[in-house]
Amino acid sequence: MLDQSTICAIATSPGIGAIATIRLSGNQAIEIAAQVFASPKKGKSLLTEKANTIHFGSFKDGGEVVDDVVISLFRAPHSFTGEDVVEISCHGAVYIQQKILQVLMKHGARVALPGEFTQRAFLNGKMDLSQAEAVADLINSTTAASHKVALNQMRGGFSEEIRNLRNQLLSFTSLVELELDFSEEDVEFADRAELRQLVEKIERTIRILKDSFSLGNVIKNGIPVAIVGETNVGKSTLLNALLNEEKAIVSDIHGTTRDVIEDVVNIHGTAFRFFDTAGIRETTDTIESMGIERTYSKLGQASIVILVVDLQNPYPVVFERINKIRKRVSKQTLIIAANKKDTGLPGTIKKLESMDLGNNEKLVFISAKSKDNVSELINFMQETVSIDKIGGEDIIITNARHYEALSYAYQAIERVLHGMDAGITSDFLAQDIRECLHYLGEITGEITTDEVLGNIFKNFCIGK
Repeated sequence: MLDQSTICAIATSPGIGAIATIRLSGNQAIEIAAQVFASPKKGKSLLTEKANTIHFGSFKDGGEVVDDVVISLFRAPHSFTGEDVVEISCHGAVYIQQKILQVLMKHGARVALPGEFTQRAFLNGKMDLSQAEAVADLINSTTAASHKVALNQMRGGFSEEIRNLRNQLLSFTSLVELELDFSEEDVEFADRAELRQLVEKIERTIRILKDSFSLGNVIKNGIPVAIVGETNVGKSTLLNALLNEEKAIVSDIHGTTRDVIEDVVNIHGTAFRFFDTAGIRETTDTIESMGIERTYSKLGQASIVILVVDLQNPYPVVFERINKIRKRVSKQTLIIAANKKDTGLPGTIKKLESMDLGNNEKLVFISAKSKDNVSELINFMQETVSIDKIGGEDIIITNARHYEALSYAYQAIERVLHGMDAGITSDFLAQDIRECLHYLGEITGEITTDEVLGNIFKNFCIGK
């Protein structure tokens, strides 16, 4: 797949800025740059300059100066792509950026495809496939948690874990397959007790990595939070308070929210994906009934359920509504947001304060309209997820492709364990081990196809 042509692209964000950077990579990158760059030092050419050096001069189109630029020079294999690379820093006018691109193409470069620089880094062995994917995740990270996880993966933390697993499996399978060569002599090269310990260790590691996807998915896409409750209890007012904007319509009329309103907000480095749902009540309105059904469906998708109750109602009514939602919440955290605390019934407040809470339940008294105690509600949400407890070395799976490969690898290694228990022959064990190795190799790109690579890199931005 490795294309030997020299590619170029604008590496900075589109639009006007103080500085822009244009990248060149390929066998002719330095030669092309030398043809259009004029150094103030007479007789100096980029062709003779050392690697990892920076040069100031003029970028020219024939005899016309386009801009004064700074050129960074990297020689293969010590560059991001593993090829000769030139980075041109110019003034950020759109005209200058486009003009430089046109001149570079006139001298033999072509515009890079999306992700082609990173793809070349992968094909030239500068990084494996999971690290390449982490580059895109790092660029798109919007929270402290997603940044931390992507940076760890880009630096090779996940790749190292996968390599260790594959090496252990290769050692195991080499002994098993050696036995196959001497099957007629009935020779056993591998101690089955030691092999079982090794397989159990590998199975446990794969399971931990696979199970981390549930956390990794919410880190990458935002922690889903469903705001539910009866009509007119202040759900939309609370959503607006959390988002700091008038996202949802607030009205005294019951049933104003008839569909799920969704928005993502970054709160102290953590992304929360809020769903303001239709109010739950008995209704004959067909459209409102559909909204209520969607409310119940969102309960199952949420990691956190915020149940808003109205303290102006008598305690038996409030308690009945809490129990109604409790029956539909299993593993999620349920935060009971007792709203209108400044105008609530004293008896309702007192009884709620003494109400028994489950292990996955929290209670907070708020006033959504005045935003009173909303910060305490946010604290409960963050404590529930515990993203701040993620260490810099923790390996968290955020990529659905990795999760799928790990799931198949896990199924294969479990078959190895079951096979050892059943005493099946070495040739069947070897087949399942090879299958596990295959799926682990897909993660890092040791085993891959052009179609997989195309799907991965087409989602990158041009210039990366």
